[in-house]
Amino acid sequence: MKPKFETAFDSATSHRQGALAVRQLELLPRPPDARASANPWPLWPNIFRVSTAHEEGGDRLYAVATQRFEDDRHGRVAALHANQVEMVSRDGRVEFKPVEGSDFVIKADLVLLAMGFLGPERNGMLDTLGVKMTDRGTVWRDEQWMTSVPGVFTAGDMQRGQSLIVWAIAEGRSAARGVDTYLMGASDLPAPLQ
Repeated sequence: MKPKFETAFDSATSHRQGALAVRQLELLPRPPDARASANPWPLWPNIFRVSTAHEEGGDRLYAVATQRFEDDRHGRVAALHANQVEMVSRDGRVEFKPVEGSDFVIKADLVLLAMGFLGPERNGMLDTLGVKMTDRGTVWRDEQWMTSVPGVFTAGDMQRGQSLIVWAIAEGRSAARGVDTYLMGASDLPAPLQ
């Protein structure tokens, strides 16, 4: 029996697991097909792209802001309430203004939030512990995956930056070997990465 769920996330995995519909909601407007004159080289080209996950299906909705989630009265998501937005500039800052009368509802059994990654949060644990950072804004580590603070280890996006989940898995396993070595003096755990 196929699961009966919709997602508001662009992922080929959702299709492969039997989602009835997949929708990706994007706050920004749809990028142009060709590079705009205001986006010259050597800047990263802000153009419309189709990834392999998009090729597997699903809808992409642009210039949309989620307003709230609705539950099924049992604590599970049942719908997502959203509206179209217009990007406006005020005093040099970009704001997203709701478009009057554009409210809509998407029924959903599952909502996955994928909001990008700009680096680890510094204020909080990293600053409190005094963890050394790299020039790229990621957490520094040694060859055993330990940070500059003895007994504190890092892996995945924290030390690599935004990347693929397979890297995070391999790094997590390698960091586990580093933790085991730190605690036990040696380790038989596999370390896919050095």
